[in-house]
Amino acid sequence: MNETAREHPPVDIDAATAILRQNDRGGYTIPTDGLYPFQWSWDSAITGLGWISIYEPRAWQEAETMFRGQWDNGTVPHILFHKGAESYFPGPDVWGSGTKIPSSAISQPPVWATTIRFMYEACRDKSLAIENLRALLPKLMAYHEWWYRERDPGNTGLVCSYHPWESGMDNSPAWDKPLGVVPGVSWVYKRRDLGHVDAEQRPHKPEYDRYLYLVDFYKDHGFDSQYIYDNCPYKVIDVGIVSILQRAGTDLIELCRIADYEDGVEELQTELERTRSAISKLWSSERCCFFNHDLITGQALDEVTTATVLPLFGGLADKEQAAAMAALIDEWLGATKVGLSSTHPSSPRYESQRYWRGPVWIHINWMIALGAADYGYSAIARRLQDAARDCVTAAGFWEYFDADTGDGCGGDNFSWTAATALFWLSKPA
Repeated sequence: MNETAREHPPVDIDAATAILRQNDRGGYTIPTDGLYPFQWSWDSAITGLGWISIYEPRAWQEAETMFRGQWDNGTVPHILFHKGAESYFPGPDVWGSGTKIPSSAISQPPVWATTIRFMYEACRDKSLAIENLRALLPKLMAYHEWWYRERDPGNTGLVCSYHPWESGMDNSPAWDKPLGVVPGVSWVYKRRDLGHVDAEQRPHKPEYDRYLYLVDFYKDHGFDSQYIYDNCPYKVIDVGIVSILQRAGTDLIELCRIADYEDGVEELQTELERTRSAISKLWSSERCCFFNHDLITGQALDEVTTATVLPLFGGLADKEQAAAMAALIDEWLGATKVGLSSTHPSSPRYESQRYWRGPVWIHINWMIALGAADYGYSAIARRLQDAARDCVTAAGFWEYFDADTGDGCGGDNFSWTAATALFWLSKPA
């Protein structure tokens, strides 16, 4: 056995495969039993990468099932409630979307085109892949068009988000200021997450009160996109969403080329160029990353999080910016025990085990490693991969990991952690 193998033992492929199989609900994969009993959009996209190495038709089915819940306006909701479950709140009755497949009324980071490109490149059955691509491409294009039309009506090049949950990084301290001015609900509710996970790892009640106020706001105003854009009390430019959308758009254009699909490609190229021109407005030379912005106050949200270096993943940084972010990541990796923490540990709001305020998330480390490698920082990419592998081999396939101890946190037997291990950690950097 060589030195690298001794230092970084291989992931348990059989255990990761078993997790996807046990979380399979027949066409879609739940993140984990009890805590998250439905189909989440970006969880499902990442999980497809795991299925592609197990059974290719099942991977394509994951995408097909998610896009079956696409709204007429093109959005892909962040949750599809295929079946009832009492273990999760808020359910479809609170969202009130009235859709054929009950769903939430917000989206999530649009990583689908990127994961589908990886699925296509990894699959052996190219005829099956092309067949699925041709069915999915109009839906993917409609989804991207929705982001630009509904979330950037002023054509600034920077789409916005209306809810911390939409970021996928729900409880990040980056959202504290804009969320802090949102009122809380006055009605009484019972959270279900605290029955599954220690309260020390989950958001506090005041945050939940405000999350639910925003859910009510969309429903009370009939999900009217123009009214919400003009009046939503929470409206931010989320660097993570902007970066993921950018890479996914580039990948979508390549998928269209592969499948000889042309509708919307020219318009999408225009949007990608617009974002490339606009992203420099978010750069902080002092902090060596791109800051999220509050669109209501016009202020930068000066919290260094993993989202603020995701422009590497999106291909949006210039050479100097990429070098500065690589140096930041190098220092950051040395400041915690395992992986890249979701909030920089120098922040006074850093909490190593609380949901998105400090823990390590393996799929985000994968995205940042991809971006680092794209810019030529292969040593950084290897460090991220080795640290992520150490997390799962030491603790198991948890939702996230305490950045200071490496302990597993959140939900256990978690699908996207198992899938990322199958797709990324089982391979050399």
